[in-house]
Amino acid sequence: MLDINLIREKPEWVKAQIARLNDSAPIDEIVATDGRRREILQEVEELRRRRNESSKQIGLWMGSLKKLEAELKRAEAGQDVGQDVAQLRAQLLTLQANADNAKEETRLMGERITDLDEELRQVDAALREYMLWVPNLPHESVPDGPDDSHNIAYPPQGAPEPHFAFTPKPHWELGPELDIIDFERGVKMSGSRFYVLKGWGARLQRALIQFFLDYHITRHGYTEVYPPFMMRAAMFEGAGQLPKFKDNIYRDAEEDYMWLGTAEIALTNMHRDEILEEAELPKKYVAYTPCFRREKMSAGRDVRGIKRGHQFDKVEMYRFTTEETSYQALAEMVQDAKDVCQALGLRYRLVEMVTGDLGFAATKKYDLEAWAAGCQEWLEISSISNCEAFQARRANIKYRPADGGRVRYAHTLNGSGLALPRVMIALIENNQQEDGSIVIPEGLRPYMGGAERIPAA
Repeated sequence: MLDINLIREKPEWVKAQIARLNDSAPIDEIVATDGRRREILQEVEELRRRRNESSKQIGLWMGSLKKLEAELKRAEAGQDVGQDVAQLRAQLLTLQANADNAKEETRLMGERITDLDEELRQVDAALREYMLWVPNLPHESVPDGPDDSHNIAYPPQGAPEPHFAFTPKPHWELGPELDIIDFERGVKMSGSRFYVLKGWGARLQRALIQFFLDYHITRHGYTEVYPPFMMRAAMFEGAGQLPKFKDNIYRDAEEDYMWLGTAEIALTNMHRDEILEEAELPKKYVAYTPCFRREKMSAGRDVRGIKRGHQFDKVEMYRFTTEETSYQALAEMVQDAKDVCQALGLRYRLVEMVTGDLGFAATKKYDLEAWAAGCQEWLEISSISNCEAFQARRANIKYRPADGGRVRYAHTLNGSGLALPRVMIALIENNQQEDGSIVIPEGLRPYMGGAERIPAA
């Protein structure tokens, strides 16, 4: 969520930044609704001030009425012959009328305040809804570009491009031949974009998950988290998934539960509604979760093999930092993901996102892509983003500076470390041998019981 003050002060600039994203947002509606909200608050404040003053005046008049009533009673009884009874009665009537009028005005002011409070509740809800649809703004260093075809791919790193004395096969052929991927039974049980991993295939995926977790914990200093895999809608809202991506989220039909599309959602909300101390930062978490996505936005894309499914596994890195250190953390997280690629002997490249492919929550983002020799593609295996204070503002996550200054919103960063099954695709296709076997990367062999190869069928 953006700072409302930024939209108030520079609405046209904000609209121009959103246009760089090739996106739109209800900025005019926010300005109008926020203006009405401030008008209501100002009117309520003035009415409450006047009501308080009126209440004090009524109190004074009621005290005076009691005194006049006592004087009139004595005069009518002949106890105070110096008082004019008619004059006292006239004063009493005038004072009573003034008090009654003031009471009625106070009652009407109370009703108006009640009406305004209800309108304020509705305006607040509308303003929040509008604000939830506003994407994060691109960092000034992000290159302009309308879509992913303009992203900047840097020279490949890691292993050299594999060369074969035979024509390498794509994984959708290798998997069934080795009996490690069963497409037919996956579709039979769950429909399109589902598959079954068997034998060495299931073992390879499990080994990769464990390898990723251990690598980030022991070498990069992350703390492992095992979160729930389904969460309340408010957690998705805090991470920037709702309301924008509602149609891509699997949800429980009866309860307020939604299935994670990424561990980022859970890790964002680890410190929801908390104020951290600066000395606690950075907090570095890593988590494995299965991920569930409807993939409506990608209909027709990557339909062959296991590149894009409704269910997949991922190990996610996450950091909470101060605002001054988040871009250094972004560089470190990119390197953390590269380290894993290097350890697996992958040929990979860094891709810098242009504004039109930045996504909803990120202000700056990089992808890592691995080369897959069988399908002859660069496959995204990691996406690393700095969201600055965007998610923290939505989830109310702050930190108290060490110098004792005002509390600030934390900066949050997330990155795949790495995502399956595309890492599996790259390993299977790049390491295939002419006899049909697949060489297991050396660093992964301890997680595969010491095996050096997935044997040929």
